[in-house]
Amino acid sequence: VFVAGHYCSSSSIPASAVYNEGGVLQMTPASTNPALTDDAAKKGWNNVFRACGRDDVQGGVAGKYLAERFKGKNVAIVHDKTAYGKGIADETKKAMNAAGLKEAMYEAITAGDKDFSALISKMKQANIDAIYFGGYQTEAGLIVRQARDQGLRAQLIGADALVTEEFWKITGSAGEGTLMTFPPDPRNVPAAKAVVDKFLAEGYNPEGYTLYTYAAIQAFSAAAEKAKSVKLDDLSKALKSMTVDTVIGPLSWDKKGDVTDPKYVFYIWKAGKYAEM
Repeated sequence: VFVAGHYCSSSSIPASAVYNEGGVLQMTPASTNPALTDDAAKKGWNNVFRACGRDDVQGGVAGKYLAERFKGKNVAIVHDKTAYGKGIADETKKAMNAAGLKEAMYEAITAGDKDFSALISKMKQANIDAIYFGGYQTEAGLIVRQARDQGLRAQLIGADALVTEEFWKITGSAGEGTLMTFPPDPRNVPAAKAVVDKFLAEGYNPEGYTLYTYAAIQAFSAAAEKAKSVKLDDLSKALKSMTVDTVIGPLSWDKKGDVTDPKYVFYIWKAGKYAEM
């Protein structure tokens, strides 16, 4: 009937076809590649929704920042070839180029790689001032740690996948000053306080996309209640005609199943903690 998932776009996109065939409503808390909802809409599917924003919005914020902050400097765009990583890197590159800055380097790594010394040597030779990385926390953490070990002080900028304590566990102090884009911290939303307190009492910090998953389940529940049905057509119609009060704030959706007003801000890692800038 309903799936709150998946986390990465490279899982959510192929899974959406299976769910569509089975008449299952899918709401991802974290998959930001525009193709997820764009492709579903082109095929006439009505089962795909997000509780999060899209990479064309998130990349627009990062690209504009890079163009302004690193004007006349050398920026490397690096991605991990995944639907998420390449997607967000390309959207950031597009926005940065449109704002007047051309990248000095565009490179791809493979998710799962551990040794980035050759890439870092290449970036040192190119006098790279900033690295925009589209990918997940493990490779991002290894890249910045190895960069510091090799004497490259370039600013690392990433996206929402770096908003996890796992990143700092990999980088240690090398992660200091790393920037990333993410929506305003949902843990600070007044509506989330009771739920956050419950999580904390259980010894779990509901960081990253935890509360977005909670919100997706709340949205399903509200749609089922409004429609008095758990059939896909009824749920989809209900969601596209309502605003749901969730732990991350009010959510409403357009005809594609995208959130109507997604927002992104910058976060910075300092002394093992991340916070909005």
